[in-house]
Amino acid sequence: MPDCECLAGCVFFNDKMQNMPTAANLLKKRLCRGDNSKCARHMVLVAKGRANVPPDLSPNQVDRAASIIAGR
Repeated sequence: MPDCECLAGCVFFNDKMQNMPTAANLLKKRLCRGDNSKCARHMVLVAKGRANVPPDLSPNQVDRAASIIAGR
């Protein structure tokens, strides 16, 4: 599976996020270099645009991403 097209500008992948999840390396392997369709950050980016991806949104916060996408 190809790398996510957002790697260059992703604060998570580039270790620029405050309070990085302890499982960051595992998430990078599974989501950034694997199936990005399950990445909360990518979900919001696709649905709402890069400007609407919260800087503190962790890739595994799918429920939070769903709320953002739904406008809640």
